[in-house]
Amino acid sequence: MTLSCLGQIALPVSNADRSEQFYGDSLGLPKLFRYGELVFFDCGGVRLMLEGSGKAPVQAGTGVCHYFKVEQIETVAAELQTKGVVFEAAPHLVAKMPDHELWMGFFRDPDGHLLAVMEEKR
Repeated sequence: MTLSCLGQIALPVSNADRSEQFYGDSLGLPKLFRYGELVFFDCGGVRLMLEGSGKAPVQAGTGVCHYFKVEQIETVAAELQTKGVVFEAAPHLVAKMPDHELWMGFFRDPDGHLLAVMEEKR
């Protein structure tokens, strides 16, 4: 048996409605469906399940970051900013690899979860 790819990632959120708006409208993720306080989005074939609980998530933003692969990171960041997404710092070069440069820009969701856009520039 070999594990190969993720099928779903669960993320606890304090308010399913607010998070549904942020991930759907602000970030532009395609919504798959909603069942009660569970909201499901498609992230390139991996489901992101937001688990609304009505209370603050435990340890939000401590040690876990979800990275979204993008092309033209500066353009994507500018578009997200027009939708109210606040970046902690502008997208910047993180590392020069032998065959590409790794660029990242970090921001937080309404519950303080750390998120990022990343681009591997050739």
